[in-house]
Amino acid sequence: MRILVLGAGGIGGYFGGRLVEKGEDVTFLVRSRRKTQIEENGLNIHSINGDFSCTPKLITKTDNADSFDVVLFSTKAYHLEEAINDLKPFVGEKTVIIPLLNGVAHLSPLQQEFGQDRVIGGLCFIETTLNEGGDIVQTSKAHRLLFGEFNQTKTDRVERIAETFSGTKASFVLSDHIVQDMWHKYLFIAAMSGVTTLMRAPIGPIRETDGGQEFIKSLLEEIAQIMRAYGAPVVDHIVEEHMKTMDSLSYDMKSSMQRDMEKGLQIEGEHLQGYLLKLATEYSVETPLLKSIYQNLKVYETMLSKG
Repeated sequence: MRILVLGAGGIGGYFGGRLVEKGEDVTFLVRSRRKTQIEENGLNIHSINGDFSCTPKLITKTDNADSFDVVLFSTKAYHLEEAINDLKPFVGEKTVIIPLLNGVAHLSPLQQEFGQDRVIGGLCFIETTLNEGGDIVQTSKAHRLLFGEFNQTKTDRVERIAETFSGTKASFVLSDHIVQDMWHKYLFIAAMSGVTTLMRAPIGPIRETDGGQEFIKSLLEEIAQIMRAYGAPVVDHIVEEHMKTMDSLSYDMKSSMQRDMEKGLQIEGEHLQGYLLKLATEYSVETPLLKSIYQNLKVYETMLSKG
């Protein structure tokens, strides 16, 4: 299968790189600056799961290319509209798009542009970033990508994709309940990014302070209440499960949103916490903790816009 990875950052570069490492036919759709950087230095992965370097196939939005069989859509949410426009020339009648963004707000724009049949569910669990030289640094054992049909069936196309993705050093998993997986991750990442950005600290110090565990659990319960009011398929005991996961995280674990804030970069607050607050308003759910977190993110964005 011909695979197109939209972006060669921490997520797209890592999972796409692992597929290149296996020997699959992978092309990266990147901006001109990133293309030059990779052509000069290579695509380099520094990982607890094994290092890898290569000079992959690269294209930009102005290049001519045939349509691809599979697209790993790994852009940041604030680049969603631009990324959709960049991708259009490379999507054919049978192209399957696997979005790896956090949350769910991106699904409607993707489906409206490319059609519901071309977009399936996807998400990933990984802690990764780019260093100053543009290399991908992956620091925890988790490097799992899930995908599946929204109607929970194992179609011929997803089974072919699963076969193509198999045998890599990363974990590519065909899920039987991808919609639930996406909402469960949304709950976790909205809480994790929320507390770490609000407290300006990794998860360890937050857990250890008096009231820290209670704050995390209360935030998870607020978000879960929103999701249940909306009708999302979250299980009854998901807060308890996520609390166990929070407890198991390394002391110095940071959310990607926190790392972006430390670098003075754009963040996905509107896409994650902002979208949840819109649902909370629509379904009359009280969310004092989430509102405080969102306000903190908006203050950051205001300061960022003023330089």
